[in-house]
Amino acid sequence: MHPLRRLFGYARAYRRDAALGTVYSVLNKVFDVLPELLIGVAVDVVVHREDSVLARFGLADPMHQLALLTALTVVVWVLESAFEYLYALKWRGLAQDLQHELRLAAYGHLQQQPPGAIREARAGRLMAVLNEDVNQVERFLNTGANDLIQVAVGSSLVGVFFFVVTADLAALALLPVPLILVGAFWFQKRLQPRYAAAREAAATVSARLDNNLDGMATIQAYTAEAAELAHVRDASDAYRAANAEAIRFSAAITPVIRMAVLAGFAATLLYGGHLVLSGQLGVGSYSALVYLTQRLLWPLTRLAEMTDLYNRSMASVTRVMDLLETPLPPRATGVLEQRPRGALAFEGLRHAYEGRVVLDGIDLAIAPGQTVALVGATGAGKSTLLKRLLGFLPAQGGRITLDGIDLAGIDPGALRRHVAYVAQEPFLTDGTVAENIAYGDARPDRLRMEAAARAAEAHAFIAALPGGYDAPVGERGARLSGGQRQRIALARALYRDPALLLLDEATSAVDNETEAAIQRSLAIHAKGRTTLVVAHRLSTVRHADAVHVLDAGRIVESGTHDALLARNGAYAALWRLQTGESTPDAP
Repeated sequence: MHPLRRLFGYARAYRRDAALGTVYSVLNKVFDVLPELLIGVAVDVVVHREDSVLARFGLADPMHQLALLTALTVVVWVLESAFEYLYALKWRGLAQDLQHELRLAAYGHLQQQPPGAIREARAGRLMAVLNEDVNQVERFLNTGANDLIQVAVGSSLVGVFFFVVTADLAALALLPVPLILVGAFWFQKRLQPRYAAAREAAATVSARLDNNLDGMATIQAYTAEAAELAHVRDASDAYRAANAEAIRFSAAITPVIRMAVLAGFAATLLYGGHLVLSGQLGVGSYSALVYLTQRLLWPLTRLAEMTDLYNRSMASVTRVMDLLETPLPPRATGVLEQRPRGALAFEGLRHAYEGRVVLDGIDLAIAPGQTVALVGATGAGKSTLLKRLLGFLPAQGGRITLDGIDLAGIDPGALRRHVAYVAQEPFLTDGTVAENIAYGDARPDRLRMEAAARAAEAHAFIAALPGGYDAPVGERGARLSGGQRQRIALARALYRDPALLLLDEATSAVDNETEAAIQRSLAIHAKGRTTLVVAHRLSTVRHADAVHVLDAGRIVESGTHDALLARNGAYAALWRLQTGESTPDAP
C-alpha cells in the first residue's frame, strides 16, 4: 500500500481538518490567480477606454472602471490573505496534532513489546523513527501538502483560462506541463528507494552515537576514542554517501524543469505577440496570458523541492507505519481479583534462546511469604526464570501458577501490579530521588517513601544530597554511584508494597556492610510477601528459606544454606570459592 494511503488510513480522526485545509488552499489559490486577470482587464481599460470589456457592463467612464478594478483588487487580496492565514493555521495545526499522535502511538506500541524485542530493534533506530521520521512527516504536512494542492489547482485554473481565450496559444504554453509531470514522477520513482536507504543509514548513525554515549566511560578507560571515532566516521560516511546518491537525482530536477518552463514562456511571448499584432488577440488578454504563463509554469520549478520533501516524508511514513503495524505478542486478558497470597509454582518450565536451552524442565514450588534464592553460574537460567514470571519472554514450555492460577491466562499488566522487580542495572528516570522511589504513583506518600528508603539503607545518603529527596538523579541516575542507584531501586520496590518481590543481583554494587544492613532490613520487610532472589554473591542468600542451585537450566541442589554446606555439593563448592572457608566435610 502507498505510504500516503497508509497515513490517511491511520489518521481518520483528522480527515475533517485535512478537508478544510484543502478547501482553504484551493480558495487561496483561486484568489491568488485573479490579480493577473485584473491586470489584463486594467490594460484593456487603459488601451480601449470607452470600448473596453468593462464598458459593456455599463461603466463607460475609464476612471470608474479603474476604481472598480482597484476595489476588486483590494477585495481579492484581502480574501487571498485571509485564506492563506486559514490554510496555514489548519495545515500547521494538523501537522502538530498528527506528529504528536504518531509519536505517542508509536511509543505506546513499543511499550507493549517485550524488552527483548526492543533491544533487538536497536534503541538508536527506534529513536530515529520516534524523532526524525515523525518530524519529517510533520514537515510534509506543514508545507508540502499545501504546495502540491496549490500547484495542481493553479495549473488547472490557468489552463482553463488559456483555453477559453485562445486554444492555439494554450496548447503551446501547456505543452511542457506533461513533460514536467512525467519527468517529476520518473525522478520520484528513483528517489524513493534512495531516500529509504538514507533513512536507514541515518538510523545506523543514531544507533552508533546512542551506544557510544552510553558507554563513554568504557571507551575512555580503554583509550578507544580513535577506534570509536572511526566507527562513527564510517557510519556517517555511509549516511553521507546514501544522501549524495539521492541528491544527485534531486538536484537534476530543477534545471530540467526550468528549461521546460522557458519553452512554454517563450511560446506565449512570441506566438501571443504575433496574435496581438495580427489583431487576433487583445492587448489586455495578451498581458494576462503572459503573466499567467509565468504563474502557471514557474511554480512547477518547485517540483524539485516538493518531490524531495515528498519522497523523504514517504520514506519516513513507511518506517513509522511499519513500527505501528509491528505485530504485538499475544496477550491474555485475565485479571487477578485480589492481592495474591504469593504461592508460586514452576512446572516443567522450558526456554531456549536460538536453540540454546537455558531452562530445561524446571519444577519448583514456593510457599506464600517464603524467601527463595536462585544461585549458579552465569547462563544457568536464573534471570530467565524471573523474566518468564514477569511475562518478558514468550512461553515455550511448561507453566507458571500463582495461587493455583495459570499465569498464561492472566494479563501481564495485571500480574505486574502486584510485583516489584529490581534488576542488577536498575533504570532510574531523569527526575528527582522522590520521583524515582514513588515511580508510577500519581499521589506519592512522602512518609511511605522515606520508610521505604530507610528499609533499603538509602535514607542516610539521600538526606546528605543537596536537596535531599528533591535532588535530581540525572539521566539514568548518572549523578549517583552504582550502589546508590541500586538502593533507590530497592526503595522503589519496597514503596510499592508488592505481593511478589523479585531481586536480580539487587545488591551487587553495594559494600559488604551496607549489604548486611539491607539483608537485616529485608528480613523484616519481606514478611508477608514472596521473595525471589537471584545472586552470585552467596552471602546475599544465606538467610533464605530455601536455596536452589541451577546448572545448565536444571535445579541440581535445593535446601537451606546450612543444609547445602553440610551436603558438600555444588553449593558448598561455590561457597568455598567465594569465601575461602572450608565446609564440614571439605578436605
